Amino acid sequence: MKSDLFSSENTARQATAPGMSLQNAKSIKYAVNGEMHARQGSMIAFRGNLRFERKGQGIGGMLKRAVTGEGLALMAVTGQGEAWFAHEAANCFIVEMEQGDVLTVNGRNVLCFDASLSYEIKTVKGAGMTGGGLFNSVFSGYGKLGLICDGNPIVIPVTTQQPVYVDTDAVVGWSAQLSTSLHRSQSFGSMVRGGSGEAVQLMLQGEGFVIVRPSELKPEHKSSS
Repeated sequence: MKSDLFSSENTARQATAPGMSLQNAKSIKYAVNGEMHARQGSMIAFRGNLRFERKGQGIGGMLKRAVTGEGLALMAVTGQGEAWFAHEAANCFIVEMEQGDVLTVNGRNVLCFDASLSYEIKTVKGAGMTGGGLFNSVFSGYGKLGLICDGNPIVIPVTTQQPVYVDTDAVVGWSAQLSTSLHRSQSFGSMVRGGSGEAVQLMLQGEGFVIVRPSELKPEHKSSS
């Protein structure tokens, strides 16, 4: 049987080392030897002796999503084998974190991560209930973090001389050392007349970077898996 479908770039190869790697632009492959974590419903295939268990729904088992404050349920994947993860054909990226690195991430952009990474739910300082990004997940430690993004992300440098203002529906994550606050970009009178639809942004100040996606929030389809 012959087809471009069977080209080498589309064919899954046996892993030579444990851990996370890009299968292609839309999926991440993880060679599991022990335990790793992923968002529930994101596994699209696996082989080997693997177990998929829902993590508890307490604070430790949830990643709060900015804007809505809803939780992203996680699952623990344990055993030995290979698994592939994806979410609605979003673009996938792998962040390699080293000791001392700290990254604040919107829960909706998390696909999977090494069990060696630590994460905790933190409130976004300066962002009240009307600001959208009330909760985010802060990752630290040593390991790899798999992120997803609708479209190609934009990484914008932030400096003390030049803060960056981001739409809370579009932000993916930022350097944890940046300070945050709310910024109103239109007057009260403009808001009364209907406004521009861009009334409040998250302002980031300091030295670091912010990651945004080229689209605003769209409704997520609930997974049955």
